[in-house]
Amino acid sequence: MRGKVGRSLAITAILAAAPASSAIAMMQRQGEGGQGGAGGIGIFLPLIVTFAIFYFLLIRPQQRQAKERNAMLAALKKGDTVVTAGGLHGKIMGLTDTIVTLEVGEVSGQKVRIKYDRSQIARLDKDTQG
Repeated sequence: MRGKVGRSLAITAILAAAPASSAIAMMQRQGEGGQGGAGGIGIFLPLIVTFAIFYFLLIRPQQRQAKERNAMLAALKKGDTVVTAGGLHGKIMGLTDTIVTLEVGEVSGQKVRIKYDRSQIARLDKDTQG
């Protein structure tokens, strides 16, 4: 996970520098007595390209992950084994729109059940799924 974050930060730093360097180069060309009338789109083109790159590299993948997570939360059912955001492993024993009741073990012959917020379910536990 750190590799993806580091790569994203490096790409962000490169992209943040690109429009500034393009604008500086354009101003230098205008100062040299060049055409100088590149038009408004010439100045905004680097910004448009930067936004497009950000959209395809950062925004769309994040939206896709959010959609997959919401689908996973909607598909939870009784008997699924899940892992919570806090790392708690348990089996779903009951569900409502906002609360999940997890069975996490046994103490002195009695089952231990915990109520947890549905949004705090991080993932299904693939090790114990069929």
